[in-house]
Amino acid sequence: MATNSGARVIVKLRSTQSAHVCTTMKSRRNTPERLEMRKYDPVVRRHVVYRETR
Repeated sequence: MATNSGARVIVKLRSTQSAHVCTTMKSRRNTPERLEMRKYDPVVRRHVVYRETR
């Protein structure tokens, strides 16, 4: 069986414009720094920057 102690982890991404949160997976080995993506925010109804929270 697979274990959850691998290099891939589930991270929360929070919108910079509202309180909307979405989740994604990232590889700790390839991207040890915090993730930053441009995604659609349904609260504001436009694309905004989402940043990884801990």
